[in-house]
Amino acid sequence: MPGRIIKKQYRKARYILYRETLIDTKEHVLTFLGSFTGIALIGLLNSKYLVASDNLFLIGSFGASSVLVYGIINSPLAQPRNLIGGHVISALIGVTVFKLFSTEIWLACALAVSLAIVAMQVTKTLHPPGGATALIAVTGGKKIEAMGYMYVLSPVLSGVLILLAVALVFNNLRHRKYPSTPILKRRKTVRNTHK
Repeated sequence: MPGRIIKKQYRKARYILYRETLIDTKEHVLTFLGSFTGIALIGLLNSKYLVASDNLFLIGSFGASSVLVYGIINSPLAQPRNLIGGHVISALIGVTVFKLFSTEIWLACALAVSLAIVAMQVTKTLHPPGGATALIAVTGGKKIEAMGYMYVLSPVLSGVLILLAVALVFNNLRHRKYPSTPILKRRKTVRNTHK
């Protein structure tokens, strides 16, 4: 009896480990092309319209978002609602917290990230890179500080929309499907059969 249980658990573990470590070259190529194109477009805008050292279109949290929206496209955390909502909500919170607590950076950092996480949970837009977006609003330096709430529109919203547009193209090639549920769902109408 214990041998049978051990065999069953071994088969289950082997299936999970094998399934998660499958190497599908075409998937890797699509992931690379999508993430490269998304970040490259944001970087190109940055280099053409801003001084290269400003990096105001390129923020670190976009790298983490790329892992989700191009690498684990079926994750609930990678869906468009989470991508856009998580970043925008976090940026708004980060800027607001910085404006209120700019003299105590340690407090502003902790509050921005913590409030952003809770706000994303409450609004069902949890996107882990959003925490970094909130933190960047506090620690981003003089350029981001000078932007104030414009930080929410650009680089955050504009960058996220670029990442999403590229994800919609590359993640729907081959057998991939993104988003995992349609963006605009049709509501089913219930007909009343009783008169």
